[in-house]
Amino acid sequence: MNSSISVQYNCTLEDLRKKARENFKQFKFLKALELFEEILKNNQHSPEDQQSASTWYISFSKRELENLNELTKALYKNSTLTYLNLKDIYLGSEGVKTLVDALCKNNTLKILSLRNNNIGSREGKALAYALCKNSTLTSLNLWLNNLGSEGGKALADALCKNNTLKTLNLGGKALADALCKNSTLTSLNLYWNKLGSEGGKALAYALCKNSTLTSLNLWFNNLGSIGGKALAAALCKNSTLKELNLRYNNLGSEGGKALADALCKNSALTSLNLTLNELESEGGKALADALCKNFTLKELDLGNNKLGSEVGKALADVLCKNSTLTSLNLENNNLGSKGGKTLADVLCKNSTLSSLNLNSNELGFEGGKAFADTFCKNFTLISLNLYKNNIESKGGKALVDALCKNYTLKELDLGNNNLRSEVGKALADALGKNSTLTSLNIGYNNLGSEGWKALVDALCKNSTLTSLNLTSNKLGEKH
Repeated sequence: MNSSISVQYNCTLEDLRKKARENFKQFKFLKALELFEEILKNNQHSPEDQQSASTWYISFSKRELENLNELTKALYKNSTLTYLNLKDIYLGSEGVKTLVDALCKNNTLKILSLRNNNIGSREGKALAYALCKNSTLTSLNLWLNNLGSEGGKALADALCKNNTLKTLNLGGKALADALCKNSTLTSLNLYWNKLGSEGGKALAYALCKNSTLTSLNLWFNNLGSIGGKALAAALCKNSTLKELNLRYNNLGSEGGKALADALCKNSALTSLNLTLNELESEGGKALADALCKNFTLKELDLGNNKLGSEVGKALADVLCKNSTLTSLNLENNNLGSKGGKTLADVLCKNSTLSSLNLNSNELGFEGGKAFADTFCKNFTLISLNLYKNNIESKGGKALVDALCKNYTLKELDLGNNNLRSEVGKALADALGKNSTLTSLNIGYNNLGSEGWKALVDALCKNSTLTSLNLTSNKLGEKH
């Protein structure tokens, strides 16, 4: 192709793009889709063109809802559209009905978000009907809607007949019954649905029957110890669930002990989130003991559970024996300097943990110095969070000096530790020698102008750091 023809060809392509964008902005969706189709026929189309044709984020105001008819025309056309996000639009019953009619005939759309659309039980039933007819949709988001028990039950019944949907984000106890029969759903998000202990028990029963679900999010559902125990019992029988999020469910120490027993028997779960569950020392100790027998769990989140230093020591013992855990979150658990030092010592021997969060644990400068020794001996840890631990200058200087000898750590959070200018200057020296750290938070540390100047000079020599947080460091002041 000669240059003049090529230029003309590119001009035509750019004109098509401009017209497609203009039509889309004017809610002329069918015309926009036809123009995108024409663009994709051009062998010089870009990946951005492909995304524009297949992925649509649409926002209407209430007075613009009449444009929904134009959108459904595009859905009837069955061509390039695979992702449609209609969140926060408040479609209403007529809008949902119009959309449902199109979904029954569309065979290209794979992902649909109707989050926060004030969809009631009647509209939920209509969507359930569409799921029985549609054979291509794999992901549906109905979070923050008012489906009610009737809408939930209708959707649950639809799941028994639909064999393509893999991800569903909504709520309702009726779903538990459907899970007993459904054989395709792999991910279920029930975040913030007030299921309570009865909902927890219903889902536990479903987990005993279901063999396809691999990810379950039950964050903030007030399951309590009764719901927690029921789910723990189910985990002893279920062999497919890999990710379970039980964050903020008031499980208590009894729920923690039940889950600990389940971990001794379950060999499928790889990720467990138990943040904010009032596990306390008793529940935490039981979980630590269980980890000595479990060899499949890779990620464990125990943040904000009032575990105390004794559980810190028990978890250190775990890290001596367990060779599968790669990520551990112990944020805000009052581990103290003793718990911190014990964990730091054992990390000199552990060769599997790659991420550790010890945010807000009052480790003190002794804990900081202990982790400095870890930096010199551990070569698997890539992320360490020591935010707000009162490490001070003495512990901070030991840590940054050790960075000169560590060649694996990529992310380090030393924010809010009262490190001051002396540590800022030592850190500058370390950054001149360290070639692996990519993210560093040293905000809220009173580094002052001297520490700041040293860091600026060091950054001219460092070629690996891509993220640096210096928030609230009194950079214009001397100390």
